[in-house]
Amino acid sequence: MHGAIHVSPPTALESQALWVIWCIAIVALLYAFYLMKEVLSKSAGSKLMQEISKYVQEGANAYLARQFKTVALFTVVLGVVLMFTSGDPDPAWDWKIRIGRAIAFLVGATFSALTGFVGMSLTTRANARVAHASLTSKKEALTIAFRTGAIAGMFTIGLGLLGATSIFMIYLSKASEVLVGFGFGGCLLALFMRVGGGIYTKAADVGADLVGKVEKNIPEDDPRNPATIADNVGDNVGDCAGMAADIFESYEVTLVAAMILGSASFGTVGVIFPLMLRAIGVLTSIIGTYFVKAKDETEHVMKPINRGFFIASTLSIIGFALVTHFYLIDGLKKVEGLAGDPTTLAWKLFLITTVGILLSFVISKLTEYFTSTENAPVKDVAKATLTGHATTIIQGIAEGMESSVWAIVAIAVSIATSILIFGVTHPDQVLYGVSLLGLGMLTVTGIIVSEDSYGPVSDNAQGIGEMSHMSPKERRILDELDSVGNSTKAITKGFAIATAVIAAVSLFSSYNETLINKLSALGEAVKEISFNIADPVVFVGLLIGGAVPFLFASLLVRAVGRAAFLVVNEVRRQFKEIKGLMQGNAKPDAARVVDICTSAALKELVGPGLLAILTPVIVGLLLSYKGLAGYLAGTILVGQLLAVFLANAGGAWDNAKKLIENGLYGGKGSEAHKAGVTGDTVGDPFKDTAGPALNPLIKVMNLVALIIAPIIVGTTLKNPFVIAAILIGIVIVGTAIWFSKREDTSGVAAEVAAKAMKETGKKQ
Repeated sequence: MHGAIHVSPPTALESQALWVIWCIAIVALLYAFYLMKEVLSKSAGSKLMQEISKYVQEGANAYLARQFKTVALFTVVLGVVLMFTSGDPDPAWDWKIRIGRAIAFLVGATFSALTGFVGMSLTTRANARVAHASLTSKKEALTIAFRTGAIAGMFTIGLGLLGATSIFMIYLSKASEVLVGFGFGGCLLALFMRVGGGIYTKAADVGADLVGKVEKNIPEDDPRNPATIADNVGDNVGDCAGMAADIFESYEVTLVAAMILGSASFGTVGVIFPLMLRAIGVLTSIIGTYFVKAKDETEHVMKPINRGFFIASTLSIIGFALVTHFYLIDGLKKVEGLAGDPTTLAWKLFLITTVGILLSFVISKLTEYFTSTENAPVKDVAKATLTGHATTIIQGIAEGMESSVWAIVAIAVSIATSILIFGVTHPDQVLYGVSLLGLGMLTVTGIIVSEDSYGPVSDNAQGIGEMSHMSPKERRILDELDSVGNSTKAITKGFAIATAVIAAVSLFSSYNETLINKLSALGEAVKEISFNIADPVVFVGLLIGGAVPFLFASLLVRAVGRAAFLVVNEVRRQFKEIKGLMQGNAKPDAARVVDICTSAALKELVGPGLLAILTPVIVGLLLSYKGLAGYLAGTILVGQLLAVFLANAGGAWDNAKKLIENGLYGGKGSEAHKAGVTGDTVGDPFKDTAGPALNPLIKVMNLVALIIAPIIVGTTLKNPFVIAAILIGIVIVGTAIWFSKREDTSGVAAEVAAKAMKETGKKQ
């Protein structure tokens, strides 16, 4: 099949379908603006609620603005570099492809940043509205919170589909070479937003908990705690902006991989079919969000959220069947040299896409089992707090380890299903099936992102309720919304990890396809390519690839600890030096803690980013394309296991603490509670920093490999320029790691102090 099928110009019907798909992407964006107008029309509550919300808005916007400035130059430079990677053998297309890929890279990065920014800016403006609505109606509060999340969801799917469809309509047969740049741009920005947001949110959270809960014995989100505002800002820049960008790039990357593999296997039909599936997912997600409404004031909050998910999923399956029947079967009949009966093959493609939807449900349930307060794992961790801090940590680690096993089994079974459906004699169809598996998983992305962004909205609303002195009775609805928000955040983390793995496997398949095309262009008769694990080069690459996720995670956890050290000392200083703060007679200097978190997070962006981009380049030049294949395999496997372990162990510790705070084993202030807080504090950088950041890491490295594959095929270590490039890369990565491991925090402290003096001077 390889080399026998090419992307031909779309038929008149297919051209019309592409324009319909393009318009559906615009509809998603228009729906987002409609929801935005509806949410912002609601009352923002009392003057105090609005004041607190304003502090959170200012902190979040200031952080993202500084983050975008920090990464903008790096992104532009990388875009220029992309122009000088491999072009096209046809001179007429060569520079069109190079320039197009660079522009697509910048557009992908911009879309990813925009998705995160829009989602975050709305959550910081809706929090007070949810808090105010909860005083009179749970139904209204839920509607506002979820529709706020849906705005981020609609931007995610709308921009993702718009970008990919536009590139295909412009470049047609050459689109795959440009789409790689689009996916890479989205991945890179998601990596930066995940890393920076994760460090920010957990530095503030750890600092607030250690001093507030443990040392001062005051409740969470207490207005006396100087780190409370920073903690609420962190919920938005980490859980909302970071997750929205993460899911956006998974959405992009799976579509890019499906289009590349589809063009190689089935020509134009194989490219347009994934776009049609995406368009159906957009429409069903819009419908699904509409059904997320409580029937009455007594209905549990999780029921309408699940209802929206199931309605969207069911409608998607029906839509897939219609596209298969009315388009795919006839389209496959026109493919020359097709292996197998077109009708049978079409329904096989429908089946594997449906399996993807089922996988999203299975992963959600697995994550819920290991992180929900209703199930045995979290209850076992809570019970372990009775015997101290150490046993709490041990039990959480054990639960996290076990959860990794079942998650990877579910993914493995799903991928194996593709093999069973298409058979081992048709590897190209199997690989296309895996990419469709990812597409199926991400069909209702609009609902998934809505669920995740709902989490920080409800969390912030609960915090505003606490800080605006709402009574415990008045906060009852907010507590329920927040409890469900914790569950949805945990579930979507598991979903994000699984989609990252499927996307990475699809990209790995695209890497193979790129190698086949390049080797064929060099005159080698290659139809399929495989890698022997007994080959020392492949095995060494496998070992290095398996080590990188651990190194990456260690850099991030260390960064959180370093930033939290500054926050803890600052919070202690304020409690000590600001008279009347503990008694509630004075206000804390929340802005100073926000500045510390912002400066600390931004200083940690470069090291992990360089590690993700340069390590595959070094391995590829040093160990050839075979060693790089082993490297990617090691990264995907270990990255998935480690990410699930970190996310679910952290989630179990977090919810075990919440069980105790709800009255179990002595409640707040008990010895069990103190042990629970320790577990939660250890788990914070696990579940909200290192674990989630591994998702974009895996995809960035696979995309880098895909981009450099045509270059490394023709390089040897006999070339002095190759040796020089390897040495320079090693020096840069080594310096970045050393910089990230440094223990010196004086730079951040000095920067914050200088800013404080400047502000004081302005006031005088």
